Amino acid sequence: MFLSRIFTLYPEFYPGFLNKGLYGKALSKNIWDLEIVNIRDFANDKHKTVDDTPYGGGFGMLMRPDVLANSLDKKIKSTEKIIYLSPKGKLFNQNMARKLSKEKTINLICGHFEGVDQRLIESRGIEEISIGDFILSGGEAASFIVLDSILRLIPGIIGNNKSISDESFENNLLEYPQYTKPQIWEKKVIPEVLLSGDHAKIKDWRLSQSEAITRDRRPDLWQKYKKD
Repeated sequence: MFLSRIFTLYPEFYPGFLNKGLYGKALSKNIWDLEIVNIRDFANDKHKTVDDTPYGGGFGMLMRPDVLANSLDKKIKSTEKIIYLSPKGKLFNQNMARKLSKEKTINLICGHFEGVDQRLIESRGIEEISIGDFILSGGEAASFIVLDSILRLIPGIIGNNKSISDESFENNLLEYPQYTKPQIWEKKVIPEVLLSGDHAKIKDWRLSQSEAITRDRRPDLWQKYKKD
């Protein structure tokens, strides 16, 4: 069973949509599990203080390393992967999601304020991951995005694994255009090749469409695709 453990200052945010639809069904079937850890429960004073001012001056506050370490050390086994959701981390992508889906347990730290003490990141071997070149008020929204992308890759959660392999970012290509009924809508018709029943031609058409879209919209992916 895959376990996701979330370290947060706002446990009431969870499980959110993660207990709905396919994820909710998989959760009830024990295909995966979600554990929420309230970082404030591990504070050392009666006020449950989790932050303090940065050395060297500057604006904002930082999460205290002693409090966060206390929560991590009491919950995590030494072999488990720990991820801090941070704007200065490695850019999260589909390949990373695929690798993380093969872990038995992942621990996600949702940061707040101006971040966390660097000594904690170094001492606990924490990997920093970013979901994009923008700033959020906290890591909770990012944790939902990361988990959503991971959970759908875990066997038994999504019914049709073939649908996953055809999606955007698989093989460094964006997905081809999709069409459904009605066949004619607002005087627009779907491409004739999709009605032909010729699976080889359909496959070739979809590949050519994926290549054209990727080349136009994501030249970075296109370069990776050409190298493969």
